Amino acid sequence: MTRHLSPLERLPRLPSIVRERVEPYFEALDVMTAVKDPKIFASLGPSGVRGLILQRGKQGVPTLIGSKHKAHFDWSYPSDQPEMLELYRRAKAGQWDGERDLDWSISVDPDNPEVPMVPENFFNADKIREFGIKLTPAEGLRLTHSTVAWMLSQFLHGEQGALLAAAQVTEAVQFFDGKLYGATQVVDEARHVEVFHRYLDTKLDKLYQINDNLFVIIDALMADSRWDMKFLGMQIMVEGLALGAFGMLYRITKEPLLKSLLGRVIQDEARHVHYGVLALREHIRTQLSEAERQEREDWAFEVALLMRNRFLSYEVYEEWFEGLLTRAQWQEVVNTSPGLELFRQVMFSRLVPNLRDIGLLSDRIKPYYAEAGLAKYFDGVSARELDETTMISALDAAGSFEIAAE
Repeated sequence: MTRHLSPLERLPRLPSIVRERVEPYFEALDVMTAVKDPKIFASLGPSGVRGLILQRGKQGVPTLIGSKHKAHFDWSYPSDQPEMLELYRRAKAGQWDGERDLDWSISVDPDNPEVPMVPENFFNADKIREFGIKLTPAEGLRLTHSTVAWMLSQFLHGEQGALLAAAQVTEAVQFFDGKLYGATQVVDEARHVEVFHRYLDTKLDKLYQINDNLFVIIDALMADSRWDMKFLGMQIMVEGLALGAFGMLYRITKEPLLKSLLGRVIQDEARHVHYGVLALREHIRTQLSEAERQEREDWAFEVALLMRNRFLSYEVYEEWFEGLLTRAQWQEVVNTSPGLELFRQVMFSRLVPNLRDIGLLSDRIKPYYAEAGLAKYFDGVSARELDETTMISALDAAGSFEIAAE
């Protein structure tokens, strides 16, 4: 496959001060022009303009996003999805209180190397030195602190998107048992917003703005009128990617409060993804035309790459290295940092098997995932085969691990 040249690469060499100012906008253009399917471009394009160009998520004011979906009422109250009803029962039994059930008295010092939030080699310090910047050990710890705060900030923003999307899904889903379960997810997401925000506010004392690419996805999902696209985008894509990321951080962190918080959130998220698989599996396989199925398959792949390839923590770059490193050098640092590379890969461990289960991983699209390095997840266990108890038990049984050095 011919390498795609970005719009910026096709321009003549620019003075560095000019390049630094225009580079973010050309990167945004590169994201948008990489989408070739006109239907997918029509779905993501307006959100791309609002998020990548206008940066609506970073204006310091609440964002208003238009919503066009239809609320689906059923006045006969059927018991129409036994598996969803069982999820509803499990969700009721699995409720927890973020104030009472987490030990907020635990002292968290992100700069303490004796209780590391993530392993020492999470970041590629050698690459930073190679570019002429020498960080002291204390500065290295603070950079890791910033990176963890950035990750948790994006988790928080994603959970707010999930909170509002779960309310929409509860209105729009066409299964009554699904509405009962959906109501428990709204409560779950509110609790997740509560605990992530409290941890960032009281333990890390740091909150980053929403990443532009995450904003694009949330904006597109909230504005889409199709109920199944809301399920696909939020329950399968955003929640599935988050589940993989939470599991990775759960296994590598030594900080006890964060580990406890993540363990509880993971159990909720496992049910949320299972719900999405149940809602979409038969719908995609039996209710959509092949053209509609392929559109959703391509949309899922585009969103997956948007999340993986463009989730480059530029907010940390702007705070620490803007003017010292170019954006291209920062990308090289991120792409060669063992922890961040593991983070991007493991995010997909829970997503790809669920795409397979619902019928959006055909032989037509598999080569594209394989080219992106994700073929190893094709035969993974899907959400229907891994409930919340089994998932956390598997993580505990696997134990913590050190990130391998490059």
